[in-house]
Amino acid sequence: MLSISKLKSFSFLIYGLGLSGRSVVNFFKKKNINNYEIWDDKQNRLFKKKRTKNLSKSLNKVDYIILSPGVSLINKKFLIKYKEKIITDIDLLYLINKKFKSIVVTGTNGKSTTCSLISHLLKKNKFKTLLGGNVGTPVLDLKIKKNAYVVIEASSFQLSHSKFIRPDYALLLNITNDHLDWHGNMTNYKNSKLKIFINQKKNQFALINNKLKKIFKKKIFLSKLIISNEKKYKKKIKHKIKNNYLKLGINDENMTFAYTLSKLLKISEKNFLSAINSFVGLSHRYEIFLKKKNCIFINDSKATSFEATKYALCSSKNVYWILGGLPKKNDKIYLDGIKENIIKCYIVGKNINFFKNQIQNKINFSITKNLKRSLITIIKDIKLSKLNKNVILLSPAAASYDQFINFEKRGNEFKKISKLYARKFI
Repeated sequence: MLSISKLKSFSFLIYGLGLSGRSVVNFFKKKNINNYEIWDDKQNRLFKKKRTKNLSKSLNKVDYIILSPGVSLINKKFLIKYKEKIITDIDLLYLINKKFKSIVVTGTNGKSTTCSLISHLLKKNKFKTLLGGNVGTPVLDLKIKKNAYVVIEASSFQLSHSKFIRPDYALLLNITNDHLDWHGNMTNYKNSKLKIFINQKKNQFALINNKLKKIFKKKIFLSKLIISNEKKYKKKIKHKIKNNYLKLGINDENMTFAYTLSKLLKISEKNFLSAINSFVGLSHRYEIFLKKKNCIFINDSKATSFEATKYALCSSKNVYWILGGLPKKNDKIYLDGIKENIIKCYIVGKNINFFKNQIQNKINFSITKNLKRSLITIIKDIKLSKLNKNVILLSPAAASYDQFINFEKRGNEFKKISKLYARKFI
């Protein structure tokens, strides 16, 4: 841990003025830390007085470079030689703070829901709890009090750059194909996730599932390994849950980790069940937002890879599936065992051929290009099918950037159009 006076003896370059970068600037201002400069490739109007005029000179002279999570060394190769200087806003949190307990969650899928679920569980059981990181509030914006539990969502981007992160409880939910364009290859991506354990001490905990226990390096990682066992959760707890959202198969992994952590925190089973029954799921994650006659509308816009979409397809039947967007590098669509759940697929976005080539001769599909045409076509198809129950699912298995600035905009547009056409036609 460093005192603020010690921190003032170092020099910094804040590279990138996204949410986390701006939070670092505000933190430095609040703590009267003045020995820093700023660089952003696009934002040239913010914090003008601190903006460096010579990036190369600044990179060489500073002690630390606080890099935005969105900046990849694959795309900014000139930063590689400064790799030892690079840290993140989460590192700063650990460097200056000793008075809190941290629960850090990472994984390819389910991070935000698991973090929100854990935060809700702790608050309901009278823990002083704060939630931040990739899930929303930058960690340096959190007002941390003594003995607080800070729940942090950490992306592979943040972990890749981090050097001082040391969770009391580190949760690695899963690792599947994602962000390979950012990391370069699967090995780099996996290693970024494993950094969540590397600084842990013997009295700290590493939570992983059975599938990942082989990659936990006992000789390197000192923390206590805890296996989050989904089979035990399903056998012992799941049937007692009254929360319909959390009973869905799509949440089994998230719930298993939350339950495993609750036992480490000595939360009784009774209090665990009482707390989670009042949990409300996050928007854009298998969000059932509309029921109209014989149709259920589900917004799963956050599913930006097929591995994420697979959970939604496994959890529903009679699915009219909207698919498409900007595909992830090396992503593949495997429909074995789940194509029986799909009535028809509707391909949207600017990468039609990528998705068409993966699903043709496997399931029925139409090329609809955008959400509006998809909804109109789906409603016509539903009228012809005359099924008693239909699920209209946006689970794109792709990023949104070809048509929308983020998955939230895509999901909100889908909800808006769905409500309009459901009223008009169904």
